[in-house]
Amino acid sequence: MTAKWACPKAFDMGMFLAVRAATEPRGESRAVPENQDRQDLREQKFVYDFTEGNRDLKDLLGGKGANLAEMTNLGLPVPPGFTITTEACKVYLDSGSEPAALRDEVSAHLDALEQRMGKKLGQADDPLLVSVRSGAKFSMPGMMDTVLNIGLSDESVVGLAQQAGDERFAWDSYRRLIQMFGKTVLDVDGDLFEEALEDAKSAKGVSVDTDLDAADLKKLVKHYKKIVKSEAGRDFPQDPREQMDLAIKAVFESWNGDRARLYRRQERIPNDLGTAVNICSMVFGNLGPDSGTGVAFTRDPASGQQGVYGDYLQNAQGEDVVAGIRNTVPLAELETIDKASYDRLMQIMETLENHYLDLCDIEFTVERGQLWMLQTRVGKRTAGAAFRIATQLVDQGLIDEAEALQRVNGAQLAQLMFPRFDEDAKVELLGRGIAASPGAAVGKAVFDSYTAVKWSRSGEQVILIRRETNPDDLDGMIAAQGILTSRGGKTSHAAVVARGMGKTCVCGAEDLEVDTKRRRMTVNGTVVEEGDVVSIDGSTGKVYLGEVPVVPSPVVEYFEGRMHAGADDADELVAAVHRIMAYADRVRRLRVRANADSAEDALRARRFGAQGIGLCRTEHMFLGERREMVERLILADTDEERSTALEQLLPLQKADFIELFEAMDGLPVTVRLLDPPLHEFLPDITELSVRVALAESRKDHNENDLRLLQAVHRLHEQNPMLGLRGVRLGLVIPGLFAMQVRAIAEAVAERLNAKGDPRAEIMIPLVGTVQELEIVRDEAEKVIAEVEAARGVELKLALGTMIELPRAALTAGQIAEAAEFFSFGTNDLTQTVWGFSRDDVEASFFTAYLEKGIFGVSPFETIDKDGVGSLVRSAVEAGRATRPDLKLGVCGEHGGDPESVHFFHEVGLDYVSCSPFRIPVARLEAGRAAAQSRGSDSR
Repeated sequence: MTAKWACPKAFDMGMFLAVRAATEPRGESRAVPENQDRQDLREQKFVYDFTEGNRDLKDLLGGKGANLAEMTNLGLPVPPGFTITTEACKVYLDSGSEPAALRDEVSAHLDALEQRMGKKLGQADDPLLVSVRSGAKFSMPGMMDTVLNIGLSDESVVGLAQQAGDERFAWDSYRRLIQMFGKTVLDVDGDLFEEALEDAKSAKGVSVDTDLDAADLKKLVKHYKKIVKSEAGRDFPQDPREQMDLAIKAVFESWNGDRARLYRRQERIPNDLGTAVNICSMVFGNLGPDSGTGVAFTRDPASGQQGVYGDYLQNAQGEDVVAGIRNTVPLAELETIDKASYDRLMQIMETLENHYLDLCDIEFTVERGQLWMLQTRVGKRTAGAAFRIATQLVDQGLIDEAEALQRVNGAQLAQLMFPRFDEDAKVELLGRGIAASPGAAVGKAVFDSYTAVKWSRSGEQVILIRRETNPDDLDGMIAAQGILTSRGGKTSHAAVVARGMGKTCVCGAEDLEVDTKRRRMTVNGTVVEEGDVVSIDGSTGKVYLGEVPVVPSPVVEYFEGRMHAGADDADELVAAVHRIMAYADRVRRLRVRANADSAEDALRARRFGAQGIGLCRTEHMFLGERREMVERLILADTDEERSTALEQLLPLQKADFIELFEAMDGLPVTVRLLDPPLHEFLPDITELSVRVALAESRKDHNENDLRLLQAVHRLHEQNPMLGLRGVRLGLVIPGLFAMQVRAIAEAVAERLNAKGDPRAEIMIPLVGTVQELEIVRDEAEKVIAEVEAARGVELKLALGTMIELPRAALTAGQIAEAAEFFSFGTNDLTQTVWGFSRDDVEASFFTAYLEKGIFGVSPFETIDKDGVGSLVRSAVEAGRATRPDLKLGVCGEHGGDPESVHFFHEVGLDYVSCSPFRIPVARLEAGRAAAQSRGSDSR
């Protein structure tokens, strides 16, 4: 029997437009105005046919809908359908009900779809079936809901079997609908359906669901319906329109589901975007061996290499591939299975890559030899693949260097700098799977997400091991160092999500027998219990028992000058990184300095490309044995005691500075004068009190301890972070800052006499008023003049300050009169703007704030642009208004955060400063910020 629904009849545009015109207001724009008043919903268009949109409408149609429209525009074989906009979702989520106009619009588009297909939704003798799929602006694989086969019922399943000439196919499709609908729409525990399916296979004595016949599936459908009735308190709906409407609402509501919110927090996706809903006529890959479904990549998402990459599964629907329920075959085998479909797919892949100018991720179905495109998007890729693909596309003339720079980011570069396993180490190989997402991950084996989260919060490193993951495993995947599955391939849920998060992942390790109930896995007779340490290599797919030693990444070796870009495969990644970094360095305006306190750190920073030191914290030079000297200085009662302590410290400071200036010869070094919270250099008041009390009980009086206790009590502070520190300490303790300035000046003089090129800058910390700065500056200039006279050299030492208090930012115009440079201390500025004690709040309530959406990301990780950022911006403007040549930088750890670097470029800073290992990231992001600015200016 020939199936009428196997291929839609030619599209009647006139008929479609006539139906649409009957329900649309005249003269309305197809695009939604940016500032449209949401109250005026009658004038808003909520539904777009695939023939109407394009890839530039992702805000409105979501990524999936926009790309389905784009493929339709390209003349590719896309099943007909329509998209409900993100605006409709926003209205639903804001008001709790769908827009009044939405039902009529959906009805009009459904009528047009039915007329095109020559059948009606769910009609008894020849049913039109549709899928209802989510599709947000940004890809969120598996995080929101999808329901396939909408329109099947007890009546229409018989008609579907007759039209298809395949009773088994019809009942398989029906049981899939009930299972997906029950879990997604009616909130029935999905495990109940899975257990019923496993029981059916066990009763039949088979291992895969394709071995169940029509009679088995009829029984399973009956069982599924009982589960729905028992768990949901209602029958499975037989009305196809009710099925569709409920599925649409379920997709809307899935935007705020726990896993979707968690994923958005992880990927920093805004919460207010909403999701589109795509209604697409069904095509079937589960019609037998001449049908199937698959996922393809135009390049390998793990390595970036060109070739045939992807997975194919015969006699299956799309969810089977990404769920990893059955192991797929490599995409290349489709050429043997169905050469015509394979050849057509290769042509389409080339068309899409040349059209999108990037790696494309494609979902497709083959229905009895007819190829259908169900989705495309710019594909997620590993960090290494991102760099390789960007340079490959430049070499192919598809993009230029500026665009290549935008195709990578600092987070990816940071991933490439992680260590890798030592190839020469003695290892115990357990097995091998598919290298899905690279990296070297070591941890204790855990077999469920709850345990992964629990153990990781206790400080344990864990590897999450599953047969296959699903969206409910997201929190465990985030907590784990790596993910290992026994099923699935490079396009499985585990692989796609892991690549997006930069997590190490090995999939499809078929030799692993994972027993989640007994919390263990067995591999060729070896049993790995929960808590046993395993190591997984996401670059090779190898799985090891025990901890495998790691060695530095080749990218780190390249930055340190121990590896050069060559021609062999091992150096290909380094060559790609080198090319992109070279371009970033050429175009960036922001200079990048290092936070470094020793010559060793300075030399490492210089190897990583630092253009100076933006923060040398002198208090770090007084730890260890020198701590006692500072303690004596702070507690000194007489001028003589104070002078003695300063005389002891001076040569030690000078020696440190000489080493530092030599290491950074020819580059600026900003030295921050002493800025410790006072308690860091005083004895612990509790321990000292106990010591004195015990001595008194023994009548063994120690005058020194008593005197010390009195001094500590006098200087004790309830909140040392806001107490006697920074410039306040320098003003209260005579001679302290003068000693440090003298040490800096003498070190510079000695380096000049040694024919060096020291470029020291002196930074006064925690200034809140210009008067503080003026007093310290006057004292410093006198000391510098004395050293110049004594050494017979001219010293050009810039004097500036940190802007780390709100008052300093608000009075920056005044402070700039006495400062030659500002360096924003964004760590303390964030603490004082928010009223946070960083050491306390991150552990106490930040997790709750992130979960509730109060923070999208910790303000200590990425700068708070609205609050802290507004103070930085206003201080920059006021400071430069007073002193146009004012040098501006930032030395908090925000200086190495990718998103923050873009903000600092935007507000006009001269440099950022960060820890040595973040310097390459800052260099790359500074280049990306400059390239983006040029692109915006040219537009």
